[in-house]
Amino acid sequence: MFNPKQGHSLSLCAVALAAVFTVAAIAPAAAQERKSIRWATSSVDSYGYKVAASMVKIAEEALGGQYTITVNPYPSTTGAMKAVMDGDGEIGYTADVGMTQVYSGDGGFKNYTPKKGKLVHSWYSYPMESFMATSAKEVGKYKCWGDFSGKPVFYTTAGFMNWLNFQRIYKALGYQFKHVQIDAKSNSDALQAGTIAGSVAYTTAGRSLASYWKETDVRMDVKVINPCPEEIAKLKAAGLAVVDVDPKAAFSKDVGVKTIHGVPILFAYNMRADMPEDVVYKLVGAFYKHRDELAKADPGFTPMARDFVGMQVQGIAANPDIPVHAGLAKFLKEQKAWNDKWKIAK
Repeated sequence: MFNPKQGHSLSLCAVALAAVFTVAAIAPAAAQERKSIRWATSSVDSYGYKVAASMVKIAEEALGGQYTITVNPYPSTTGAMKAVMDGDGEIGYTADVGMTQVYSGDGGFKNYTPKKGKLVHSWYSYPMESFMATSAKEVGKYKCWGDFSGKPVFYTTAGFMNWLNFQRIYKALGYQFKHVQIDAKSNSDALQAGTIAGSVAYTTAGRSLASYWKETDVRMDVKVINPCPEEIAKLKAAGLAVVDVDPKAAFSKDVGVKTIHGVPILFAYNMRADMPEDVVYKLVGAFYKHRDELAKADPGFTPMARDFVGMQVQGIAANPDIPVHAGLAKFLKEQKAWNDKWKIAK
């Protein structure tokens, strides 16, 4: 015989199950509604990849959970830039020297036409300083950067911004750029075997070494070769800065000089003009808000934390004819740091 109470219980169970299935159906639907942002960086061994991977949480929270951000590594910084400009990414790892070449059509961007659009100024994050090093056993052969002219050198991975930096350095000095491409992880082996005469090293904010250089520092004794005074004078005359780096802040061993002299570049994570204004504005604002936390987590962010707004201004000023993303422009206007001579990307 049918029990009304039992029937009522069954009805409640049916309603509960229906509710569970409804929620289960809504959850994937909500997940599917999240938009995708692909953050293109250089290889997984690079500092650029490490930084991007560490900032995903801040970025996703800043966008209110409406976007899923994935970090996609490419063989080189140039490759990452092209991926974004061709529509295969939304945020591209780059630097001031790379942005210059995009708009002048030089170097890796010669005869290149983006499928979607060029990168524009969006967010500048940290400086890097490029310099030359060799093995301790070969150090007697080299006194100046000119001693490496025409010799096999690993100028960092081809297409990296430090690779581009040394191209413009050699152009200013009139030296022969003879690059030997190796796997960055074999940097130590190549130096010890004499396959390469030297290897370009770089610090971030005068402190952090790239991961493969940290490994090199542990595995062998390296010595830094500084540019000679006349070379420094030529670089400055060509409009390039030469900055001092404390070797003890970067290396674990003596590298043979009390002060390292490097040529700086300013790195960025730039986007195309078609990225919504509010997305860029929220991202820049979040990085500004968390700047001190970022510096505590990684010393490479120290200059940005010290003068976040000034770094954005410096990045734009390096290439003032390149348009500024509307989101960054809005942020700078609120900070009273906008220059009316700059143009906003359309």
